Amino acid sequence: MSGWTRRDLLTLGIARAPAPATPAPRRAPERGWVARLEPGGATPPAPQARTSPRRVRGGRALPLHRPPGSIREEEFLAGCTRCLDCASACPHGAIVAGDARLGAAAGTPVISAAAAPCYLCSDRPCASACAAGVIEAQGAARMGAARVLDHSCLAVRGVGCSACHEQCPVPGAMRWEEARPVVDLTLCTGCGVCLYVCPAPQKAILLTPLPARGVA
Repeated sequence: MSGWTRRDLLTLGIARAPAPATPAPRRAPERGWVARLEPGGATPPAPQARTSPRRVRGGRALPLHRPPGSIREEEFLAGCTRCLDCASACPHGAIVAGDARLGAAAGTPVISAAAAPCYLCSDRPCASACAAGVIEAQGAARMGAARVLDHSCLAVRGVGCSACHEQCPVPGAMRWEEARPVVDLTLCTGCGVCLYVCPAPQKAILLTPLPARGVA
C-alpha cells in the first residue's frame, strides 16, 4: 500500500461507502380508516369490513297462493311431502311447484293464476289427491283477494270491457257499478279468474294471497 497517503485512503473509503437507502413510500390507508401509531411506533392493521346481519322476516311464514282448502301455512310447510299429486289431479293445470325463490317453500304446490287460475272444482280433486292432508276437501275455498287497478282497467278508461265481471265464477264477488267492475272482498275467493281473463296490456287485477289461513 506504499504510495497511498492517509488522505487518499479516506477519500477512497468515502467513495466506496454505500449510498443511504431511500425509505419506501408509506402506503396510504384505505378509505374510512385512519392510521394511528400504537405505543412503540407500531401501526395497527386496518380493521376488517363489517357485514350487516341479514334481515330475516321473523316468526310467521310468508303468505303464498295455495290451493283451496289449504291449512295454516306453518302446518302446511311442516306436513307437505312435495309429491305434487295435487298438481297432477288439477284438471286446469292451476297448481304448480313453487320455484327456488320461495326458499323453504320451494317445491310445494302454489297457484299461478296469471298462467292458469283455480276454477273452484266442486269435487276438489286436489284435496282428494293430497295424502298428507294439508289440502282439506271441506276447508275454506278462499285463497286470497282480488282488487281492480283503476289506472290499468280498460272499463275505467272508457273502453268497453267487462271480461272480469262476466267470467267471475263466484256469484256477487264481482259486481258492476257506474260502468266499472268492483270486487266484493267478503265474497271474493282469490281464484284468479279475473286476473287470467283481463285483456288490459298491463293486467288491471291485483291478486294477493291470504295473510293467514285456517284462522276462521
